[in-house]
Amino acid sequence: MKKTKQVNNGGSKLKVIPLGGLEQIGLNITAFEYEDSIVVVDCGLSFPDDDMLGIDMVIPDITYLKENVDKVKGFVITHGHEDHIGALPYVLKQLNIPVYATRLTMGIIENKLKEHNLLNHTKRKVIKFGQSINLGQFRIEFIKTNHSIVDAAALAIYSPAGTVVHTGDFKVDYTPVFGDAIDLQRFAEIGKKGVLALLCDSTNAERPGFTPSERTLSRIFDTIFHEHPNQRILIATFASNVDRVQQIINSAYKYNRKVVVEGRSMVNIIDTAMNLGCLNIPENTLINIEQLKNYPDERTVIITTGSQGESMAALSRMAGSAHRKISITPNDVIIFSSHPIPGNEKAVTKVINELSIKGAEVIFQDVHVSGHACQEEIKLIYTLVQPKYAIPVHGEFKHRKAQSRLAADLGIPKENIFMINSGDVLEMDEEKAQVTGKVQVGSILVDGLGVGDVGNVVLRDRQHLAEDGIMIVVLGLDSATGQLVSGPDLVSRGFVYVKESDELMEEARALMTNVLDNCIGRGCSDWGKIKSTVKDSLGDFIWKKTKRRPMILPISMEV
Repeated sequence: MKKTKQVNNGGSKLKVIPLGGLEQIGLNITAFEYEDSIVVVDCGLSFPDDDMLGIDMVIPDITYLKENVDKVKGFVITHGHEDHIGALPYVLKQLNIPVYATRLTMGIIENKLKEHNLLNHTKRKVIKFGQSINLGQFRIEFIKTNHSIVDAAALAIYSPAGTVVHTGDFKVDYTPVFGDAIDLQRFAEIGKKGVLALLCDSTNAERPGFTPSERTLSRIFDTIFHEHPNQRILIATFASNVDRVQQIINSAYKYNRKVVVEGRSMVNIIDTAMNLGCLNIPENTLINIEQLKNYPDERTVIITTGSQGESMAALSRMAGSAHRKISITPNDVIIFSSHPIPGNEKAVTKVINELSIKGAEVIFQDVHVSGHACQEEIKLIYTLVQPKYAIPVHGEFKHRKAQSRLAADLGIPKENIFMINSGDVLEMDEEKAQVTGKVQVGSILVDGLGVGDVGNVVLRDRQHLAEDGIMIVVLGLDSATGQLVSGPDLVSRGFVYVKESDELMEEARALMTNVLDNCIGRGCSDWGKIKSTVKDSLGDFIWKKTKRRPMILPISMEV
């Protein structure tokens, strides 16, 4: 790889500090710091793991940004997917920082800010491709890329210590459905001037070859419409995949079908895309769900959310007969135009089975192309940009490791390839780069209206309750003498069905009576000691009898 040109920066170094997104798919947020300036690229959420019971979403810990709020000049957003913008409303409530993004990305962000009553409090600026903005010591240039959502951008981040290129999520699509192809010429021009580091999307780094163009699906949709002239067609895809929606609408118009869009997120994004001119819908093609009954099945197409088996999404509700407007019939053809995200396979399979039981025909193969670059496209970007340092981002460790191998194959020395973790502070200039420290990072859990009030202890309790249930021991103690006045009464939830376990509950009650009599007989009046004795003895008894460990909760009522 070519050397970057020497930069006179007075000895200061550029810091790259990922605050999330390097251990999983999602939660993408990275701070770039030079002297008194910080710019933050993206601010995404991730969805909860199976063991995060009751949690709605996960957002990044921004303690470092709050501690350095005077340095933070702005959020610079690459594209409008949830894993890159979803945490913005929660973070902007803590940091009132300007947001910079391209047209559709900003439109989607503004929808979120409206829901959180932040629209009037947040400074926003729409940036065009090729345009640059000055933020403190940084200049940021937006470069046109392709992805599974319109208006995706890569970023050239210019600092006195050198230039960093951040690809965002990208693929190389020479025939995009909407807009222009990726601006490879600009990547090459920046590469010729010298690039210090490249942060490149790793999602598909394990896959050889090239990612097919989004436009290849056009023929597939046409074929499906042609082969099912007498059936209603339902297509589930990601709400944000505006290009996919455009192709479905094109095929529907060609085959004289009306289109219904179902699912709140889908409706919001399509409205935004139409208003911004990113989606072209022929007149009288789109109809309201209320008008569906006015048309025969063979004249309609329903585009819906729920391609990932999400329990509350429109398609899942249809599959479970819980949708108020649409019922699945044997005359339906249902197309899953997506691949299951890792971890969602069981949920997707469940929905497919439910739809098949209702007699519908389900198509879930060969009706999706990825929005992420495969190995040959990643190699192309490296070859054009010619960075001194390689920093694989966006993906689990195995994805980033696969990219690090590609970078090594292209001639980047192993000591210049950095497999950093969230929280690492990577300092770099033309002379060298090294991890010099660590900042606080982590996951903040959002549960309903509560942000961060559910932590590991609460999650552990929820897991315990979910696995073994709870037993409550209620006793009345005389406040003056400490003598047992009433009880002990035992209440069980999620442990055993009490009506069928009378004998077990009676034995447990008798044990508790003996334990409490012994305690009080020895003159023990400390509630802490009584509580721990009750928990230990009842816990041991239940384990011996049932091999289960319910949560035991002693409650004292002073009389």
